[in-house]
Amino acid sequence: MEQVADCPPRLREAMAYSLLAGGKRLRPVLVLLACDACGGDWKHAMPAACAMEMIHTYSLVHDDLPAMDDDDLRRGRPTNHVVFGEAQAILAGDGLLTLAFEVLAKAAVPAEVTVACCADLANAAGWVGMVGGQVADLEAEGATELALQDLEAIHRRKTGRLLNSSLTMGARVAQADADRLKRLSEYGRCLGLAFQITDDLLDVRGDAEAMGKAVRKDATHGKLTYPALLGEEASLQKARDLIAEASDWIKPFGERGRHLDAMARFVLERDH
Repeated sequence: MEQVADCPPRLREAMAYSLLAGGKRLRPVLVLLACDACGGDWKHAMPAACAMEMIHTYSLVHDDLPAMDDDDLRRGRPTNHVVFGEAQAILAGDGLLTLAFEVLAKAAVPAEVTVACCADLANAAGWVGMVGGQVADLEAEGATELALQDLEAIHRRKTGRLLNSSLTMGARVAQADADRLKRLSEYGRCLGLAFQITDDLLDVRGDAEAMGKAVRKDATHGKLTYPALLGEEASLQKARDLIAEASDWIKPFGERGRHLDAMARFVLERDH
């Protein structure tokens, strides 16, 4: 952030406020772990990891806005629009979104890897991915006739595609073959759905202080969630099954995949 000398100070402050606020850093860590699992140097994947965190943070800034989820707390402190105002928060999100692709484009990796990663991230974050999933999620609020496959379709886009892109970008930096890309993509599919299920469960069972954000808001907003559709215990069992499947997909990575396996267990057992 310090290198963006021409950025208006207030905008840079708003961007840094959310980007440097902490959090699990799950998505950028997955970029690095995937690169390492494929035999690459994780340091070469750092620009992709940073770009991924910028995209994720921009999405949180915009999701918290009154027009969206209308949240006042994120990562244990006031949300961006509460501190800087709605207009500045929108622009801070826009700034993080575009800076992500600038950072990715300037990475010291082969040009074909840069192009593939940019396309991968844009597809995951855009209208067929995260943005499209968010639209579908908003449209589903208050719905009473949606089935499990509808809910999974929403979250494969809203949550899963970005998690999946974290893994495939890391693999691309390591110049992994098609089989490894496929295995990491399937691992990411399972991990993304399991992450969303545990997120839904934490909204019901979680503690606001540990979560760093308000809980029990899904029911208030009439959101379709896994616990509402399946019940809490069945939702937890589905998450367990998905994590077991995720682990199976990365078994051929052997010792190099141990950190990805540990990450899958963290997603299932997390309390925030």
